[in-house]
Amino acid sequence: MNAKMDTTDACDLRFGQVGIACVRVRRVDAAALCDELERRVRAAPQMFARAAVVLDLSHLLNLPDDGAVDALLEAVRSAGMLPVGLAYGTSETEALAKRMGLPLIAKFRAAYEPAQGSAPAAEPATRAEPAPAVQREPILSAPPPGSMQGAQHHAGSVRSGQQIYARERDLIVTGAVANGAEVIADGNIHIYGGLRGRAMAGAQGDGKARIFVSDFRAELVAIAGQYRVFEQIPDDLEGQSVQCWLEGDKLLIAKL
Repeated sequence: MNAKMDTTDACDLRFGQVGIACVRVRRVDAAALCDELERRVRAAPQMFARAAVVLDLSHLLNLPDDGAVDALLEAVRSAGMLPVGLAYGTSETEALAKRMGLPLIAKFRAAYEPAQGSAPAAEPATRAEPAPAVQREPILSAPPPGSMQGAQHHAGSVRSGQQIYARERDLIVTGAVANGAEVIADGNIHIYGGLRGRAMAGAQGDGKARIFVSDFRAELVAIAGQYRVFEQIPDDLEGQSVQCWLEGDKLLIAKL
């Protein structure tokens, strides 16, 4: 008797939001890059250890040669991160990516050019850092691209390991965001509960976006490509109702 042929597909292929961070290179110095990334990994190992990263060379005056790029990629690996591609740039960058056998990731471009928003004066948090560029596959459906739409609502808590992404709209969460959970929006984020995980507003580069939290205990907050990691919440902010916004390249946090 002939064996029955297995007609099951060998795999599924899907495109979605992915958790990839961005390393924006400002000078071609592999040793300095490794030292800086090692510092970031030590400061927030749960965030950055073995994080998938894209190398952005667009802010260099001249594109490095293949050997220099190899050294930068090895510096990222030595620091404990995993380079997975190059960020979108020029046709020369595309050719470089092909020679290096790396994918070219185009979606980061918007996050590199955040709009500059204005906001009321307040005491700033420490200087913001360039943000990891979001996102794992969202657990909620998102509307198609277009103009900013009405807010997306999530009733209840967001559990550890879950992510909510509101595309082209604000996000309102009427519950707590647990440690290890992420809430992301292209617009503003309103959390009517405790934030113990991560909140990232203005995900596509809107520097005017804000984050509002009823009970602030965050791991990370980010707006339009700038972020702040909290190893310890400042005493005057812990458990308080706060708002977060950008002023230039500084992420400001103030009690409501």
